[in-house]
Amino acid sequence: MSVSLRDLDPAFQGAGQKTGIEIWRIENFHPVPVPTSSHGKFFTGDSYIILKTTVLKSGALHHDIHYWLGKDTSQDEAGTAAIKTVELDAALGSRAVQYREVQGHESEKFLSYFKPCIIPQEGGVASGFKHVEAEEYHTRLYVCKGKHVVHVKEVPFARSSLNHDDIFILDTESKIFQFNGSNASIQERAKALEVVQYIKDNYHDGKCEIAAIDDGKLMADADTGEFWGFFGGFAPLPRKTNTDEPKSTDVIPSKLFCVEKGEAVPVEADSWTRELLETNRCYILDCGVDVFVWMGRNTSLEERKAASSAVDELLRSLDRSKSHIIRMIEGFETVTFRSNFDSWPQSTNVAVSADGRGKVAALLKRQGVNVKGILKAESPKEEPQPYIDCSGDLQVWRVNDQEKILLPVSDQTKFYSGDCFIFQYSYPGEEREEYLIGTWFGKQSVEEDRVAATSQASKMVEALKFLPTQARIYEGNESIQFFAIFQSFIIFKGGLSSGYKNYIAEKELPDDTYTEDGLALFRIQGTGPENMQAIQVEPVASSLNSSYCYILHSGPSVFTWSGNLTTSEDQELVERQLDIIKPNMQSKFQKEGAESEQFWDLLGEKSEYQSQKIAREAESDPHLFSCTLSKVIMQVTEVYNFNQDDLMTEDMFILDCHSDIYVWVGQQVDSKNKMNALNLGEKFLERDFLLEKLSKQAPIYVVTEGNEPAFFTRFFTWDSTKSAMHGNSFQRKFAILKHGGTPVLDKPRRRTPVSYGGRSAAPEKSQRSRSVSFSPDRVRVRGRSPAFNALASTFENPNARNLSTPPPMVRKLYPKSGSPDSAISSSKSAAIAAISAGFQQPAPARNFIMPRSLKASPEVPKPRSEGISRENSVEQLKSMPETIQEDVKEDEVEDDEGLPVYPYDRLKTSSTDPVDDIDVTKRETYLSSEEFKEKFGMTKNAFSKLPKWKQNKLKMSLQLF
Repeated sequence: MSVSLRDLDPAFQGAGQKTGIEIWRIENFHPVPVPTSSHGKFFTGDSYIILKTTVLKSGALHHDIHYWLGKDTSQDEAGTAAIKTVELDAALGSRAVQYREVQGHESEKFLSYFKPCIIPQEGGVASGFKHVEAEEYHTRLYVCKGKHVVHVKEVPFARSSLNHDDIFILDTESKIFQFNGSNASIQERAKALEVVQYIKDNYHDGKCEIAAIDDGKLMADADTGEFWGFFGGFAPLPRKTNTDEPKSTDVIPSKLFCVEKGEAVPVEADSWTRELLETNRCYILDCGVDVFVWMGRNTSLEERKAASSAVDELLRSLDRSKSHIIRMIEGFETVTFRSNFDSWPQSTNVAVSADGRGKVAALLKRQGVNVKGILKAESPKEEPQPYIDCSGDLQVWRVNDQEKILLPVSDQTKFYSGDCFIFQYSYPGEEREEYLIGTWFGKQSVEEDRVAATSQASKMVEALKFLPTQARIYEGNESIQFFAIFQSFIIFKGGLSSGYKNYIAEKELPDDTYTEDGLALFRIQGTGPENMQAIQVEPVASSLNSSYCYILHSGPSVFTWSGNLTTSEDQELVERQLDIIKPNMQSKFQKEGAESEQFWDLLGEKSEYQSQKIAREAESDPHLFSCTLSKVIMQVTEVYNFNQDDLMTEDMFILDCHSDIYVWVGQQVDSKNKMNALNLGEKFLERDFLLEKLSKQAPIYVVTEGNEPAFFTRFFTWDSTKSAMHGNSFQRKFAILKHGGTPVLDKPRRRTPVSYGGRSAAPEKSQRSRSVSFSPDRVRVRGRSPAFNALASTFENPNARNLSTPPPMVRKLYPKSGSPDSAISSSKSAAIAAISAGFQQPAPARNFIMPRSLKASPEVPKPRSEGISRENSVEQLKSMPETIQEDVKEDEVEDDEGLPVYPYDRLKTSSTDPVDDIDVTKRETYLSSEEFKEKFGMTKNAFSKLPKWKQNKLKMSLQLF
C-alpha cells in the first residue's frame, strides 16, 4: 500500500511510540489531542479516536484503535472518525485492529481501558452542544451491567426504571445508594461497587455516605427507608418489562461481501477458506453483532476508506447501527474472524507487513517524526526465572498400580519414561510455607498409572485443605519450576511399574528399561548446576545434536561427546552428570568431527543429525479467562487488561501463558468444582480458544485463592491482603468502601507437610545443593547462621521432613564477629536463643512445623505449636529486648481520643456479636484504657512506640488483627 504525505494527519505524527492510551476528539473534521487529565471523559455529542499501545514480551509494540461515537454525534463526525482511524492505522504501519464503539454498546475490551466505567456527559464541542455546567447537584439513577467490566447507563429517575435483574445506583447530593436486584449475581454487585467508588471520588470529592439496598428484603433499616423515600415510598417492583435490548433470539446467518467500487457485493461460495480472500481486495463478513472488515495487504488507502464507508452504508440499510465493526489488515486477523472459516493457515506472512511498516517509518522519518517506536526491535531473550525458592523439602513417589512408593533420596531425581511419579515440595514463601504437589507422566507411561497418579495427588491436595498448588507435568514439557526444584534431573528409558511391564508384554515389545551395564546415550542440557538434565535417547547417530553434549556408555566403555556449538559451561554440565550416571569411571572425550571408530561402532553408523537446540514452548503475553464447565459445555470469557481485582472469589479463572496454564480457584468455589479444576485446564488446552496451537501436554497449575505462589502472582500487581478477606466479593468490597479498611481473614495455621508413606529410610547426603533461591527478590546465600540453627532446632520435627535437604534458607546472615555490628549481632543472637529456649516445651511431634525463612529484620517467627499458649507468646513478645527490634518505627498510631469505646469480646475477630462501623485495621483503639492495659500489659502510648511488626504480633495473639 502506498502512503503519501497528504494522507497523514499532522495530529497523528509520533503517535503509538510508547505504552498507554492516546485519545483524539473530532473537531471541525480534524482529530485534536485530548489531554491525559481528560481521558475517560466522553461527551454524547462528540466522536473520539482512542489508541491503546502495549509492549509485548517480544519487545514489539502492539496497537488497538477504537473510534467512539456518542449518541448525539453527527453522521459527518462519525464518518470522519472512521476515516481518520484508517489513516492512523496506516501511520502505524497497517498492523492495528480497528473497532467501532457506539455509546451504550461498547465492547468489553474498550471499557477495560477506563475501569471501572465511563459515564458520558451531555454536550459536545464539534456537534454544537454546550457542555453542561451543573449549578446544583441533580439526583441521577444509573443501571449497571457486567461481571468483568461495567456498562453504566443513566436511566429516568423513576420507580419504573428499577427491576429485579440489574444493579442500580441512585446518586443523591449527600448519599449514594446501590440497589441490588434480587436476580443479580454477587459478581455484578461487587463490580457495581467500583462504580459507586468512582462516583464518590469524582462527583463528591470522596466525601459522602454510601448504602447498599437489597431487593426483596423488607428490613426496616434507615438506609432502606431513605432509599424508597426518593421514590415515594416502598412498593413491590413488577417483573422486568421493556428494555432496549433486542428480544429476538434468532441467529443471523453469516454473510460474506466483497467491496467493489465502494459497494458491498455478496460472495457466493459453498465453503469459506482463507484462499477465498484476495490480497488486492477488501471484504465484509457480517456475523450479526460483530461485523468484520478485512483489508488485503495490497489495497490502497483510498480502497480501505471506501470499505469503511461501505460497511457503514450496509448496516444503515439493515438498521443495525449498534453492531460492532472490527477492521483488520491481512496477516493480523483476530481469532473470532479466523474461526468463521473452514480452514485457515496457522502462520502468517508477517515479514511483508513488517516491510510495509518500515516504508511507512521511512516516510515519517523524512517528515522529522521520531520513528523509534514504529521500528521497535525485539528485546534480547533472557533466561526465564522460576520464581520459586529452591531451599525447600522434596519428597517423590513412584506410582505402581493404585499404590505410591516413596523413593529414597538417592533416587528421587531419577525418573523413568514408562512410569508416573508424584512429587511434594514445601518451601518458604514470602509470607508463609508454600506447597507444590504435582504429577509427572512419562512418555511411555500407561493410562492406568496416569489416572492413579492424578487421583493420589488430588487426595494429597485435599488432605491439606487445598492449600498446595497442584501441577500436572508431561515428559518433554517440564516447566522451569519443575527443573528448578529437582536441580539435577535424569530421565531413563523404560519403566519399573507393573502397568508398564504388562503393557509391553501384551504388545510383545522389547523391554528397553535402562541398565547400568547396557548401551545408553544421554543428552545433557540445562543452564547450570542448579538446572541440569540428562535425558536418555536412542543410541543412534541421528540422536546427536551439535548444540548439546552427550554421555555414551556400554559396559566399561564411557564416552563424552561435545557438539561444535556447545560452550565450556555445557561441557562442565557433562562432567557433573557423569559423576551421577557413571561415578568413578574414566571417560573418553570426543569432539564433533574427531570421533574415534569405537564411538561410531557403538552408535551403529554415521548419519545426519540436527544442529539447532530443541526449542521449548516460549511464554507469551498472558490472557485471563473466566471459565465455567458443565458436563458437556465449557464457556470462557476473556478478561481484558486484567488485574488482581478481576479474580472473583466465587469463580474459576484460567491464565493462559501459552507455555503454561494456571487455573485459579476462588475461596467460595464449592469443593466439587475445586476437585474438577485440573479437568478444566485440560479442557481449555483441548479447545485452544485463541487458536495458538496449544500443546495438550502443556504444564497445568491449579492455584487456590489465598495460596498463590510467586510464579503466579508475578503476572499481577499483587496485594496478598486481598486474598485474605472475609465474605463474598460484594461483602469484601463493601467493607472496604464503607469503612476504608481491609478486613483480614483469620487464616488456618499451616500444617506440617504430610509425609505420605513415611520418612526416607536413611538421612543420606544429597548429591545437590539446595540452598540457592531462584526468586529475584531473595538474597542468594548458602548455609544457615548459628543463631538460626539454635532457633530452628526447637521447631523441627525429624519425622515430618526429608532429612536430605536443609531447612528454609536465611535471607541475610548476621555480621561476623569482629565486624562493627558484631556487638549488636551478639545481643540479637542471645535474645533469639533466650526466646527459643522458652519455646522448648514437650508436645506431640505432629504439632510442630518448620519455621519460615528468617528475615533480616530479624523478626522472630511465631511458633505454630499448639503446646505454646497465647499468653506465653504475648509475654515473650512484650519482653523482647529492644536490641532485636527494627531500627525504623513504621506508622506509629495516632491519638485516638474521642473514639467510641467497646468491650474486648465484641472487638476480637472471633466475636459472636461484632461491632459494626469500625476501622477493622485498628480494633485495639476502641478498647478502654483500662482494658487495653489489661490485655496488652502496657498503655496505649507505650504500644504506639513499638515497631509496626511487633504491634501486629501482639494484635494477632489477641485476635485483634
